[in-house]
Amino acid sequence: MKRLLSGITPTGELHIGHYIGAITHFIEMQKSYESFVFVADLHSLTVNPDPKELKENIRKMVGVYLACGLDPKQTCLFNQSENIYHPMLSWALECNSYMGELSRMTQYKEKSQNKQSESVTCGLFTYPVLMASDILIYDADVVPVGGDQKQHVELTRNIAERFNNKYGTTFKIPNPVIAESGARIMDLQNPNKKMSKSDENPKGVIFLLEDIQKARKKIMSAVTDSDNVIKYDVANKPGISNLITIYSCLTNENIDNVEEAFANASYGEFKTKVADEVEKLLQNIQTKYNEIIKGDYIDNVLDEGLKRAEKIAKEKAYDVYKKLGVGRY
Repeated sequence: MKRLLSGITPTGELHIGHYIGAITHFIEMQKSYESFVFVADLHSLTVNPDPKELKENIRKMVGVYLACGLDPKQTCLFNQSENIYHPMLSWALECNSYMGELSRMTQYKEKSQNKQSESVTCGLFTYPVLMASDILIYDADVVPVGGDQKQHVELTRNIAERFNNKYGTTFKIPNPVIAESGARIMDLQNPNKKMSKSDENPKGVIFLLEDIQKARKKIMSAVTDSDNVIKYDVANKPGISNLITIYSCLTNENIDNVEEAFANASYGEFKTKVADEVEKLLQNIQTKYNEIIKGDYIDNVLDEGLKRAEKIAKEKAYDVYKKLGVGRY
């Protein structure tokens, strides 16, 4: 069975964009892949989060993943920071990476060129190598990513090929998997940009654990256009197209069928139907989450996941250090 690897940073609450664009695909792919999904808490340190808030977000994120249907029997779920072999491998790979290729990474380029931004840390510069380590340490075959993350998998492939050529076959070369549909859910107030957990305007984002009536109001007040025609046209009708995407993904109806079903409906009527589907989703997730978050279930899942992940990661990290000639591995 091929192996899948993915992680998400706990620096904010999960929203329906995460659910549609990532979590649903993890749930489906765990049936046919040996899956490893980790909470990327080390990556979150690049933005200096509040420690107390970060710790709460980690537990909350795991609870949401489990409530959405991630199965610990099929998916190895663990905290990145608890597995010491990730940063151990990252240092070895940093010493086989080049400043030029890291300086071309999108996030670093954007923040380093913005003179009004905060000082750029070394962590922001080198975190793509840690991401490469996250992937390579498990010999992952596939890495589900959004289109904006494909660059990181390409860097990972370059680093792996370079190391293999220099020290002998060590790493499997991973492939990015970009979801064909639902990969990009846009902001409800500004449908020309991706929905983001860090957005300053919360009205454009529907969080999985937020009050359901507030979520309904966000759908009903979503920005559309004035022609009142329910048609999927991202270029000319980004707002209604975004709502069609959300409805299509939550009902498993293709976009053509959605257009046909609502051909004679008003925007208000269609928004109500979208809000109904969002309400059903949130109600289901939150009911399960409120049960999962009690007791020690989450800790047990993370403990078991760590044991499994750590065994694999240790072997790979020791193999790399042995080939590099350091230590007594």
